[in-house]
Amino acid sequence: MLVPLDGSQLAECVLPHVVAFTRSFGTQTTLLRILEKKQTGISAQVFDLLNWQINKTRAALYLENTRAQLESVGLHVQTTVLEGLEAEGITEFAQNAGIKLIILSSHGRNGLTQWGISNVTHKIILSAPTSLLIVRARQPAAFPADGAETPLYRRILVPLDGSQRAENVLPIITQLARFHQAQIHLAQVIQTPEMARQMPPTPEDFDLSSRLMARNRAEAGRALEQVQARLSLAGVMVQTHLLTSENAALALHQLTEQENIDLVALSAHGYSGNHQWPYGSLVNNFILYGKISLLIVQDLPTKMEPTAPTLLSSERAGR
Repeated sequence: MLVPLDGSQLAECVLPHVVAFTRSFGTQTTLLRILEKKQTGISAQVFDLLNWQINKTRAALYLENTRAQLESVGLHVQTTVLEGLEAEGITEFAQNAGIKLIILSSHGRNGLTQWGISNVTHKIILSAPTSLLIVRARQPAAFPADGAETPLYRRILVPLDGSQRAENVLPIITQLARFHQAQIHLAQVIQTPEMARQMPPTPEDFDLSSRLMARNRAEAGRALEQVQARLSLAGVMVQTHLLTSENAALALHQLTEQENIDLVALSAHGYSGNHQWPYGSLVNNFILYGKISLLIVQDLPTKMEPTAPTLLSSERAGR
């Protein structure tokens, strides 16, 4: 796992989650700090190498202190300090080091903003070649003292759509739920069919819509029952939710609040996902508007890694 840090308390909100995931999967953790050289105007020609070296030393000491904190609860951690552009450096390091999961905070040293994620975090999300855990800096969790296990994940929401791609997240979540004795909430939303809007719907239109909804609910119900059975055999507590709504994302956000969900877990794409884009529309919605931690399991093979699309406008606050 890769854990980018920038020295801020907001970025450190990921540490309890690092402990939770490492204990669940027994992974090696790398703490990474990227130092950017901000050269402007005439001063760029006379760059202060002494101050730069001081900053590197401070960054290294900061990571060493954080490593000691994590190793005090039994984790195996290594640290790396690099120079360069922050988002690009994190992505490049993850790709070169064969990282499987990046755990990053929604906001960092530039503070909280009205946006769901900072500009730097969004750049990393769009270009990362691997799975991601986005921790919301607005809801920091306590670091487990003396090795005590903090119940971070008691209820995990897994939205499904009946496709194998959406179920790509299940093996990871099964192991995570077993370790933390969490309950998995499987959810599928049956969306109301869109009807032609040039004329008022006829009775035949309503009948067609009703029959299609009934057919989709029956298929989705059977699919959820099958997944529930598999997870139950694996020793996991499971609850299913079959919802009907015109807006799938809205229904899932409401379910998250109603069930006090601690973690939302999604495959990067569902049945309608296209490999030309790094994430499907539902995942993008939860990235920008979700209020709790979000695990995105990337289902694209390495050879099909997407090129990052246009990033958020410069109006977004930096990290």
